[in-house]
Amino acid sequence: MDEIVWVFNGSSGHFASAVFSSKENAEAWIAKKRLTGILTAYPLNIGIYDWAIQNGFFEPTEDKHKIPEFIQRFSSASQEHYHYEDGSR
Repeated sequence: MDEIVWVFNGSSGHFASAVFSSKENAEAWIAKKRLTGILTAYPLNIGIYDWAIQNGFFEPTEDKHKIPEFIQRFSSASQEHYHYEDGSR
């Protein structure tokens, strides 16, 4: 990924609770607040669905893979990500 941001999603949260320009800043905040959740790298200016296809991580093989309902919920385990519990990785 060229330009990225780090997005933290807290456990049981429906929306991101923070966005950071560096993993170090994110991890400092997560540790200080003793949070549980996932920190994920997201590329700027491209959707994860398109990013995964461009990088060979996903290939839409069925018609259902091309509809808005699928694309808007798409996520990729190929994104760099880290799990935290009570502020520790």
